[in-house]
Amino acid sequence: MKRILVTGGLGFIGSHTVVELQNSGFDVVIIDNLSNSSIKVLDNITSLTGIKPDFYQIDLRNKQDITHFFNTNKIDGIIHFAAFKAVGESVKKPLDYYENNIGSLVYLLQEMQHKNIDNFIFSSSCMAYGTPEKLPITEQTPSNKAASTYANTKQIGEEIIQESCDAYDLHAITLRYFNPIGAHKSAKIGELPNGVPQNLVPFVTQTAAGIREQLSVFGNDYPTEDGTAIRDYIHVVDLAKAHIIALQRLLNKQNKQNFELFNIGTGKGSSVLEIVKTFEKATNQKLNYKIVDRRPGDIAAIYADTTFANEELKWKAEKTLEEALKSAWEWQKNQ
Repeated sequence: MKRILVTGGLGFIGSHTVVELQNSGFDVVIIDNLSNSSIKVLDNITSLTGIKPDFYQIDLRNKQDITHFFNTNKIDGIIHFAAFKAVGESVKKPLDYYENNIGSLVYLLQEMQHKNIDNFIFSSSCMAYGTPEKLPITEQTPSNKAASTYANTKQIGEEIIQESCDAYDLHAITLRYFNPIGAHKSAKIGELPNGVPQNLVPFVTQTAAGIREQLSVFGNDYPTEDGTAIRDYIHVVDLAKAHIIALQRLLNKQNKQNFELFNIGTGKGSSVLEIVKTFEKATNQKLNYKIVDRRPGDIAAIYADTTFANEELKWKAEKTLEEALKSAWEWQKNQ
C-alpha cells in the first residue's frame, strides 16, 4: 500500500482528497498546523472512511520538524495543499505569504531530494495566469504579472518545482484549480474557514444561515454581462478526484514529462450574481446582499479550457453548480 503525505490535509480541499485517497486504497498521513482548519475534521474523515489517517501537527515553516518527520516516515508521494490563500490578506501581508507558501515548499522539495521521493502533486491556482488576455484559458496561455501576492506565490512555486524537476529528476504535476466549492454529500466535511470567510460561497452560506448579516458583492462595474466578477466554480469532490488520477499517473510512470501542468475546472464561467441566484433557487433561501467597491487583487473574469485534462488525464468535472451550492448549504446547516 502506497503511503501518501497530504499537507494541509484537514483543510477544505485536503480533507476531501484524503477521503478519496483512502477510498482508493492509499495509506494517508496528514500534516496540518491547524491555522485554518480544525482537529475535528480528522474524526469526520475517519467516520466517512472507517480508517483514521496518521496525523502530525507540524508547521511547515519549521525545517527541523519537517526533517524529523521524513526521518521517521517512509513516504511514496506528496500532495501539497498547505498554504495561506486569502487574496486580500496577501496584498496586506506579503512577507507572511512568501515565508509560508514558498519556504515550506522549498523545505518539502529538499526532503524529497534527500529521501529519493519521486512523486509530487502541487496545489496551484488559476490566479497563476495573472489577468488573462483571452478566455477560456488553456495550459498554453502565457502567465501575466500576478494580481496579488498569493497568486505570485503560486507562480514562483511552480517555477521552483519545475527547476527542481530538471535539476534532481523529480516528477511533479501541478494542478491549477479554478474555484472549488461545495461539500461532501454526507455533510460531514466542507469549507469552514476560521473567522470571516475570504471565499464567496462560505460567505453566501453563512449569510443565509444568519451568521453574517449581509453578503458583500465586490464590484458591479466589471466588463461582464451583469458587471460582477466571473469565475469557474468546480465541486470540491470533482477536484479531489483529479488529485487521485494525477497521483496514479505519477506512480504508474505514465507522465510524459518530469513536470506537467493541468487546468482543473468546469470550463464554464459564472458571475457572482449568478451564484447568488443559483443558490437561492437550489436552497429556497433569500440572500441579503449589497454591492460594494472592488477588492484589491481581484480580476474581472477567468475560466478554464479543460480539454487537456479531459483528454490526457481522462478526468472531467461531473457535478453541476446547483449540486455544489446545495451541498455547501447542507454542510452549513450541519454546523
